[in-house]
Amino acid sequence: MNLRDLEYLVALDDLKHFRKAAELCNVSQPTLSGQLKKLEAHLGVQLVERSNRQVILTDVGRDIAERARQLLRDARNIEELALTHANPMSGRLRMGLIPTVAPYVLPLVMGPIKQQWPLLALQLFEGQTSELVERLHKGDLDLLMLALAVPGTEGFDALLLYEEAFLLAVSSAHPLAAAKTACPNDLAHEQVLLLQDGHCLRGQALDICASSGARGSESYSATSLETLRHMVAAGAGVTLIPSLAQIHTDNEAIHYLTFEKPSPSRQIGLLYRSNSSRRSCFRNLAGTIREAVRPHLEKCEKSSSTISP
Repeated sequence: MNLRDLEYLVALDDLKHFRKAAELCNVSQPTLSGQLKKLEAHLGVQLVERSNRQVILTDVGRDIAERARQLLRDARNIEELALTHANPMSGRLRMGLIPTVAPYVLPLVMGPIKQQWPLLALQLFEGQTSELVERLHKGDLDLLMLALAVPGTEGFDALLLYEEAFLLAVSSAHPLAAAKTACPNDLAHEQVLLLQDGHCLRGQALDICASSGARGSESYSATSLETLRHMVAAGAGVTLIPSLAQIHTDNEAIHYLTFEKPSPSRQIGLLYRSNSSRRSCFRNLAGTIREAVRPHLEKCEKSSSTISP
């Protein structure tokens, strides 16, 4: 038995398809199938129920696959520990980011990260919180950048990067566009446009709406902040935009209002497994990100009136 055979079993458990599992492992389907049969013979148990329609792991097969995930995770940790012992800021680092952070923060931080840590090979993956957390748990990702203190992020260690206020985005023709600031109660009679289910920003926006007696729009939900912006510009409603997302727009049909203090906000941080061997790398990376983001947040905070791009 070797680690490669265990990788085949885990891939099959994840994908429930021999061809897809073989493609993921970069081997031919006959190779993967043959090695799994050899593993079954070595262990003396049936791991996979094979049929023309579907692939199902047996009960013991699923138990072994789960234990194999831990073994593979530990093996990767050993390799990473050896590679980064001399220089913790070197080697591959797989980081997941949520869609309401990635397009707005990455342009600010990638330059400083590459300049300060040239030997660090960042691999970036974008996805919703639940998907990213699952991949972090499995060991497919090393680190996440996402909103902290949201459901699903418990049980991991975290480093706070920054806190950003929410802005109220309204069309230039909206009566609120003439105001200097907004308050949550302004949402009470508005059509508040939201992201689709699965985005943590949707839950945060609904919490803000609930505090003011407002309700999110039930007639439309968007896949991205950019879609929400276009809907706001067309006068379909208002929405909440994180501060750093505002600085990347040039749509003159939208006005952004800061909220009266205490303004609603969210905390963005790095999430990682508590037993990770790369904690010193994460701390160094967090420092670089904080320094890169700080001036842009300060620029947003200085604005106390309507912001016109």
